[in-house]
Amino acid sequence: MQENMRISMYEVVGGPFCVASDDGQKIYDRIAAALAADRDVALSFHNVTALTSAFLDAAIGQLYGTFGEDQIRSLLKVEDVEPDDLALVERVVVNAKRYFADPQRFERAYREVMGEDDDEP
Repeated sequence: MQENMRISMYEVVGGPFCVASDDGQKIYDRIAAALAADRDVALSFHNVTALTSAFLDAAIGQLYGTFGEDQIRSLLKVEDVEPDDLALVERVVVNAKRYFADPQRFERAYREVMGEDDDEP
């Protein structure tokens, strides 16, 4: 059996600011590789002082488009997370599950809000 994996967001991003979606993608790539190998993953928020939903959408939210909720819940754990940051993580997860349950609905709503027709490219 493979050893559990621990991902330090601080180390991967190179500092305490987890704000850019590009940096979130780096976290996603590591988590996705572990989940694909059916490995337990601990995601550490230690030393993270700034966190955005854009970062978390890329890092965690898009997991729900690739993996099942049961697999994510059983293999991915978060550590060293402040209560405010945990609330943001939970909000991102709820929104991701809603989106991936019916992406076309969200695309239609987006086009409607933006005033785009379905016939436009």
